Formats: sequence, structure tokens, C-alpha cells
Amino acid sequence: MGASVGATTTAGLMEARLQLPALNGLRQAGSAAMIGRLSVFPANPSSFSNVIRAVATQPVKPDTSSEPKRSKVEIIKEHSNFLRYPLNEELEAEAPNVNEAATQLIKFHGSYQQTNRDERGIKNYSFMLRTKNPCGKVPNKLYLAMDSLADEFGIGTLRLTTRQTFQLHGILKHNLKTVMSTIIRNMGSTLGACGDLNRNVLAPAAPFMRKDYLFAQETAEHIAALLTPQSGAYYDLWVDGEMIMSAEPPEVVKARNDNTHGTNFPGSPEPIYGTQFLPRKFKVAVTVPTDNSVDILTNDIGVVVVSDADGEPQGFNIYVGGGMGRAHRIDTTFPRLGEPLGYVPKEDILYAVKAIVCTQRDNGRRDDRRYSRMKYLISEWGIERFRSEVEKYYGKKFQPFQELPEWEFKSYLGWHEQGNGSLFCGLHVDNGRIQGTMKKTLREIIEKYNLSVRLTPNQNIILCDIRRAWKRPLTTALAQAGLLQPRYVDPLNLTAMACPALPLCPLAITEAERGTPDILKRIRGVFEKVGLKYNESVVVRVTGCPNGCARPYMAELGLVGDGPNSYQIWLGGTPNQTTLARTFMNKVKIQDLEKVLEPLFYTWKRKRLQGESFGTFTDRMGFTKLQEVVDKWEGPVPSSSRFNLKLFADRETYEAMDELAKLQNKNAHQLAMEIIRNYVASQQNGKSE
Repeated sequence: MGASVGATTTAGLMEARLQLPALNGLRQAGSAAMIGRLSVFPANPSSFSNVIRAVATQPVKPDTSSEPKRSKVEIIKEHSNFLRYPLNEELEAEAPNVNEAATQLIKFHGSYQQTNRDERGIKNYSFMLRTKNPCGKVPNKLYLAMDSLADEFGIGTLRLTTRQTFQLHGILKHNLKTVMSTIIRNMGSTLGACGDLNRNVLAPAAPFMRKDYLFAQETAEHIAALLTPQSGAYYDLWVDGEMIMSAEPPEVVKARNDNTHGTNFPGSPEPIYGTQFLPRKFKVAVTVPTDNSVDILTNDIGVVVVSDADGEPQGFNIYVGGGMGRAHRIDTTFPRLGEPLGYVPKEDILYAVKAIVCTQRDNGRRDDRRYSRMKYLISEWGIERFRSEVEKYYGKKFQPFQELPEWEFKSYLGWHEQGNGSLFCGLHVDNGRIQGTMKKTLREIIEKYNLSVRLTPNQNIILCDIRRAWKRPLTTALAQAGLLQPRYVDPLNLTAMACPALPLCPLAITEAERGTPDILKRIRGVFEKVGLKYNESVVVRVTGCPNGCARPYMAELGLVGDGPNSYQIWLGGTPNQTTLARTFMNKVKIQDLEKVLEPLFYTWKRKRLQGESFGTFTDRMGFTKLQEVVDKWEGPVPSSSRFNLKLFADRETYEAMDELAKLQNKNAHQLAMEIIRNYVASQQNGKSE
């Protein structure tokens, strides 16, 4: 738990200890500033081992005279002068990388140090930057800046993440300050995009003018502001101390400063986080009933707007305890869904969220980072005890959780009415990677029409505030760049997600983003072989390691890297993202994928109930039965279909089609079928008009 200034102690008041760095550490730039900022005046000026005490009123904290074991990262945070030291010195050094302590600290500023694992020999260091975009909102000015930075300082691509942000890859250390300052000066930020604190707050990206959607997005922005670091280190390092930030809503400032129930460290530059910040990353999502575009149950806190019969927002249901990360072969680590905590009136939401964060801050494990997420605290305590502890910081009892309708996954692809006379257009981006002609065309359109954009939690992008007269020319330009309307995109691709994995992620065990196009192509081939229709689909998510960045544990078919060219197969998630998948098989080599998927999909086609999704089917059948099907598989029963599906009458046509198909990472049969379907659809549409 972090600490702040308090010159005196009082019986019954909570305490936190901070051992200042040794004398040689204090000589470093910024350390003297830390002492001045904290107003620490040792009784013996030659000693720097004074205890700084955090003073608050409630609840009473246990005696901390015997220091518990803490992880190395906790020590780094404590000695960092609120995220400055030694990062400030490492950034000035000539080396292309930063040391271990700075590597941990720069995460809080929105960056990860990486190396290119495709290259052998001397490590080629670079940095990945991640932005902070609550609700996925990206102003026109910021999008254009990010696009330019990707070309000038990155690897020429923009990546859309599963938390509604951008990632820039390949930034060299000596360019970090230039890139960071450019983002900040163009209405953006990377502060808190990584590290042990609240990450980007999700909300539905659709720019609807409905009261509930607007209220959900505003609430997400307020929560993001409430939990943003306050010490100023970010601006000290990247824009020389210039505070380039917009005015905060008064309700956010009031909630942050309120210490009625002992949530804060009085006098500290970080009133909520203290010197220690949180035990591990923390994720929040806000949405409206039915809209599960944000994977609400996978977050540490899930907030749902509750409205009255007239559509006027009245309060919020709150879920707690979701999280995806786990480790292979360690059963004490696991993915977990959030569970209901209770209901609060709308004016209390910031105080309730703050109370939950403080409960995790003061009770989450700091000795072993593997178990530091809030989901493990709730799993250990149980929801009743957790609720009771949160209520001490909240100062009230939670009201009963209100009934909600069924959740639906919403992608918002294609053209939609905003509700104010304008349109928005959701565009599918395979694996969230914007590059090449697609990148060039998007920039031209966004710049020409002065559009703002939204990023979705499914790695897609939405163009907002489009005049009706622009729809036809925009549709044509987008299609020419490969940004097709959803009816022209393979249904498997529309819901698939993958993490970046190799070559840059240091945690990746095998491929994810680079391998997913081929995996989806092979799954489509299995669909065709067993007789599944083109418009049928399953939710596929692929990650290169078990950390779960693309949320594979919610997929109907999750592939989780567990070795070189090897994956765990997870089954049982549902299309609306409300059911946790389970491990079906381990160590499946990528070349053997069809041996597993062919019997599964064939059995689903033959034995499913009407309208039954693949994930629901696998859960109903049971994994023991499905394993028997896979083990005994000898191939599908030949079909006696009366339809002649042979598409090519001559070799020349086939070879020409095959060359075209390779450009789109498809086979000749797939491309031919798409062309035929699109032609038939256009003719039918023409007749209906």
C-alpha cells in the first residue's frame, strides 16, 4: 500500500511505511525534488531512513511493524519518486535500452520495452507505445498525428487494441520524447495505458445520441479521470513539466479529494495510489443493458447503466472480479468472470469505484505478482466479505443488484444512424492492424472530411459524424482499400481477435496475429468440407501466451499458445461473451489443427439443437464425449448432395482465380464462392429496389 506525508500518528489511524532511497540514490536528479514535495524533515539530517506515515481515518489498518514480503516491482515503485527515478536518467543515457527498474516504470507512462525476436544475435531494442482513449474516442487531430508518427518513427503500421486504444511499434529510445510529446500536444495521452494502475476504461464505441449511451461514455471518461496519476511525473518527463491537460469536471475533483472514509493519502502527490500504486493492472468497463461490445464480465469492475421507463439513467449495477490472465500448468491461476456486487445511484458511482479500487490497493497481494489481480482477492474472500470491506470505504451499503436483460455482442460494423441526422460507419480491420493501402486511404478520408473516430474493443474502427451526401463516395473509397461492408467479409473474420505476439512481445510462446489469417482460412476450409454454410460462424480468438490479451477464454474456439507452433484449445464460450471457456486439449501442433476441428465441427453440424451455437453445443455435449469423437475420427460421411458444386470447368480459369485468391490470403474456391454470392446478392437487391 502506498504512503503519503503525515508528521504525526494517532492511535487507531492507518499507517504505511516508506523507506527512502539510500544517500547515493538521493543524489540522482529528481530525488531531492521528491523530498521537497513530500516535506520530509528528518530529525537527524544525516539519516535518510525516516518513516513517512500515511494518515487517514477509516478503516483501521493492522500493525505493519513487521514488513511483509514484497515483490521486486513493489520496491522499484516505492523508490521511484512517483514514477520518475531512474527512468529520467535512463532516457538520457546513450544505450538503446533502459535498465530493469526503468523498464517497469516506463509501463506506467504507456510503453513497453521490446526486442525483435525474429532477429538473432545482438538484441535490437525498441519501444511499443499505447495510448489512453476512454470509450475509444479519438479526435481528428490525434488520429492524423498517430498516423504520421507510425510512418516517421514506427514500423509504418497502427494497431488497434482490444481495449480501444492505439499501439505504435518500433519506436527507438532516442525518439521516445518526440513521439510522446507529439501525442500529448495533439489531444492524446499514454499515461496509465500500462502498469499497476487503472488501464483504459472501455465503453460502447457507437456514437449514438441516446441518453444511456451518452451517460455510459461520460461515466467512463469520469472514471478514467478519477483514476489517472496526479503527481505530474508524466509531464515532467515528456513535455518538460508543462501541464497540457483539459479541465476536469468538478464532480471528479470532489470525488478524488474526498477522504470521508479513509480512502486517501492526505498531502500525497498521489492521493489514491500513494507511492505503491496498485498491486497489478486494473481494468474497468462501462456499458448499457444488452450491449456487451465491451466484454463486461472480463473486467475488474464492470459498470452497467440502469435507466427508468422513460430512458433516464438512474444508477448503476456493478460487477467485480473479472480477469483473463493465467499461467500454464498452474491451476491456482485462472480466468474468471465478474460477479454482481450491487447497485448504486448515479451520483455515487465515482465513490463506489474508488472504494473498490482502494479495497484492492490495500488488500491485493504484493508478494507474488502472479496472484495480484483483484479476481484472486475475491476468490479467496468470497463476494460477501469483499462487499463488506468495500462498504467501509464507500460509507454505505450497496443496494440489491437490479435485473438485467440478456447480453448481446454488438460490433457496430457497417452504416448506422447516429440519431442527430449524421451517420457512422464501422469498419472491420483484421487483427486490428492498419497498414498499407488501408492506412493511406483512411488518413485521406479522415483528413478530407474532418472526421473523428472511435476504436472498438473488437479491434475495429468507427468513422463518426458522416453527412448523408458522403456515404456513396466514402463507401467506394473504402472498398477500394479493402475496407468492405460486413456482408462482404468472411463471418469468421468479423468476430475473430488475436494479440500481436511474435516477433515483438517478450511473453509470446508462439504466433497469434501473424498466424491467424491462415488459421481462419483453414477453419473455413473445414467448414466447407463438413458441409457448414458460409454464413455460419464461431467466435475464434488466438493468443501467443496464456496472459489472455485477446480474451481467448471467452471464445467459442480459443487457441492459446503453449509451445513452439503449439496451442491449447479452449471450448465453450458463447457468442454474447457471457460464458467462460474451458481447456479441451493441450499441445495441439498447428499442422494438426484439422484433426481436431474437423470432427468437432462435423459433430456440431449433425447433432446441434436448432439455433445452437458451437460454444453452447460443446458445453452441452461434454468434453469427454467430444474427446472420444476426436480420437475415433475417420472423416465425414460422404454427402449425397444433389447440388453440383464444381466451380471450375478448365485449368486456365482455376489458375487465374487461384492467383487472385492468394492476394487475399484465400483459396480459389473461397474467392469464387464470394464473387458468386456477391453477384447474386447485388442482383436480388436490384430487383427489390
